[in-house]
Amino acid sequence: VQLQASGGGLVQPGGSLRLSCVASGFTLDDYAIGWFRQAPGKEREGVACINRGGSSTYYEDSVKGRFTISRDNAENTVYLRMNSLKLEDTGVYYCAARADRGGGYFRYSSDYESWGQGTLVTVSS
Repeated sequence: VQLQASGGGLVQPGGSLRLSCVASGFTLDDYAIGWFRQAPGKEREGVACINRGGSSTYYEDSVKGRFTISRDNAENTVYLRMNSLKLEDTGVYYCAARADRGGGYFRYSSDYESWGQGTLVTVSS
């Protein structure tokens, strides 16, 4: 089970980025996916998560209304569209996968089994 996160970069406040999380070695539609981030000097925190079918999503309050998580199981990819980026969105973003048959989503990092390597998002003027 391998996850590859990409799409990070340097963006000005108010800008947008789309992160991708590509799975290899397994079929993504058997897994719930979460995005997490870790800012410099801070603990890792949840951002958004999605169930295996894509019908249920959850967003932390800090990103609600600005970020959108989606998935394309045919492409084995989960996306995180980030709009109206703020300075405090800066950090390394990780995607994580958890095998699931129940159809739910999972908010906490301890719920996940597999992690990608992270992609750096820097919001700066």
